[in-house]
Amino acid sequence: MSVATATPTFCDGIQYFAETLPGFDQYGGEAAIAPGQTAIASPSDPKAVYQTLLAADALRYLTLQITASKQSGHPGGFASIADGIAALVMLGYKNITTEVGHHAPGFYSNVFLDQSLEAMGINTVQGMRDRFRETHGLLGHLSGQIPGLLNPAGPLGQGQHFAMAGAKLNPGVLFPVTIGDGGLGEPYIMSSFGHFNTAYPDTTNFLPILVWNGYSQEHHSMVSTKTNAEMLAYWQGNGFAEVILLDAKDYDDADQPGDYVDSTAFSFAGRLKFTQALLEATDKAAKSALGGTLTVLIVKQLKGAGVHKRGAKSHNLYPGDSVEKDYIIAALQARALTPQAWELVRTNYVRANGGPAAQTAVTESVRPVPELGSVTLQEFPLGDKQVSTTAMGAMVVQVGQADPDFVVTNADGNAASGINNINVGLKIVHPTTDADYFQQPQGQVYEPLSEDACAGLAAAQALFGARSLWCSYESFAINGLPIWQTVTQAMAELRRPTPATVCLFTAGALEQGRNGWTHQRPEVENYFAAMMRNGNVFPLFPCDANSTQACYEWALQQVNKGITITVSKSPLPIRSTVEQTRDALTHGAFVLQETPGEKTVVFAVLGDMTLIPALDAAEQLKAQGIGSKVVVVVSPRRLYRPSDVAADLCSESDQGFLSAAEFAALFDGDAVLAITGGSGAMLEPILLRSTAPRDLFAWKRGDTAASAAAVMAFNGLTAAAFVQRATTLLS
Repeated sequence: MSVATATPTFCDGIQYFAETLPGFDQYGGEAAIAPGQTAIASPSDPKAVYQTLLAADALRYLTLQITASKQSGHPGGFASIADGIAALVMLGYKNITTEVGHHAPGFYSNVFLDQSLEAMGINTVQGMRDRFRETHGLLGHLSGQIPGLLNPAGPLGQGQHFAMAGAKLNPGVLFPVTIGDGGLGEPYIMSSFGHFNTAYPDTTNFLPILVWNGYSQEHHSMVSTKTNAEMLAYWQGNGFAEVILLDAKDYDDADQPGDYVDSTAFSFAGRLKFTQALLEATDKAAKSALGGTLTVLIVKQLKGAGVHKRGAKSHNLYPGDSVEKDYIIAALQARALTPQAWELVRTNYVRANGGPAAQTAVTESVRPVPELGSVTLQEFPLGDKQVSTTAMGAMVVQVGQADPDFVVTNADGNAASGINNINVGLKIVHPTTDADYFQQPQGQVYEPLSEDACAGLAAAQALFGARSLWCSYESFAINGLPIWQTVTQAMAELRRPTPATVCLFTAGALEQGRNGWTHQRPEVENYFAAMMRNGNVFPLFPCDANSTQACYEWALQQVNKGITITVSKSPLPIRSTVEQTRDALTHGAFVLQETPGEKTVVFAVLGDMTLIPALDAAEQLKAQGIGSKVVVVVSPRRLYRPSDVAADLCSESDQGFLSAAEFAALFDGDAVLAITGGSGAMLEPILLRSTAPRDLFAWKRGDTAASAAAVMAFNGLTAAAFVQRATTLLS
């Protein structure tokens, strides 16, 4: 080993170079991807096989060195699939997604090699080392800000949604998705594949690649005891018509013990045989998926192959696992390439797929969406009783009819949420045509029973540049929120505009009296209340059907935001005009009713049903000569001060905040009562900014009750309680 002096500039920061490499004179004379080509000519070409092996070693080297540079990060899982990633790139595929956030340093290495990271100022290996796990750098898990990488990855079991959304929106383009065998234990993966394939049987251009390495984060994976035959049967039993399994054990000439082996321990000839088999298997799997067959590629290789340790011990580095440690040095030296080999790998990577992924991946440009034209709203007269969700549903149908890529997802059924008109207008996508249930194979309403699958497809589709709507009962939405949160954070970082990810949450806790506490979960609003401070999350609370339509009208125009619309499915009085909510979407709230008196109590009300006791309380105060002002809070995010929210960090920054004078015009009074049927955290901006004596009425807990009024009474949300507290504050 020696430290080379005449090296390509991008290699600055590489600590160890090989003096020679076996076979380089024979197979390394020129790049396997020829000038003007986007992939190798044949997966059986000895030159292509050899150079794929070099690329895999380059990935392992970079992954280990950048993690060891910070004594932190996860090299082991990616190391076991480095050959597979190299094979994909050499075959010309770069729209690669993953569900494994712990593979991040490997994916960074992959897009570094094709020059994608130069878009964020990382031109050398040293630059990658310096910015790994640093602010505005290469964070520990994949995000939305890294050039060339298509999806964020954090919670396990979710990456397949991005591959499926990409495949649906981009026919003819392959979307591989790596899945760890640790993550395979999550229930979402197979169920989401199954429902998607049933709904969209012709969309098979996504390719799951199971990284079957025998270990999860801290122990053997729960599928490590399966035989090859059992693993094949598992995927076949879940609908995969083509299951391709490549087991490194079949090529082991080093007599390694156990079912999982390390291909880097093979003889050089053995390594070439394994690499060729993997290239051929990957090529076959890709062509099968692109050709209309639901396909999975399984690569069985020991976790940590080719890095510092093996098994779960290779998963992550701890303080002390530095580039000075002997076992790190030995592993780096074993994977070291010559400067000429590094240059060869980079040449292939840059040519693959027609250029750096930061320029050629489908998510690296703004996806055109069809013009919606004028979406018609129906403004109902004051005093009318209307179902808010149904009014919004009529708009949703217009969106779907104008935009064929638009999808509506719902796990519990649109009819149950008062939006059966969406089913009537857009049809549930289902292999069985049945007019009674408004279902047909070409529908736009996606109805799996998993909230993860609903949130996953809707959020992933928005991230990939298309419109969507996730509908859910408020009480059940929590099961889909991890991926929605991951996507909204990615949108905050994204380097291009993309349609906002929009949600409609119905059947709130106050409506679910007879169902009891199992259906009364407004605590989910705490989730959104915390996310508001992220800067691009806008929870909206319309007060009636007119207000709901105005909220959705606004949401359709937004980019890079996470927008939730929480509204009742019961017929409620029309109390406001469309224009009042349009104004509130800019200023956060509007004054619904003002009653003069010697003193003024401000009711800051969030929600629709909670207006009923608030307006009743205003009447009771009026009888006592006390004035009031009922303020409807529609967009609490607008009520924060700029310093409360990280809006300036968002790539598509929304700096709309209510000034002090505007806040005073809405909420100044002698006493302020902040009222919600959900989480009190939603009204935090009012409690922070108001200087008057004030109090908060909010949800406490659920129970079975006969009506919404009874649920509110159980939680102290009554006119009598409001009046009593208001008079106490005034005194």
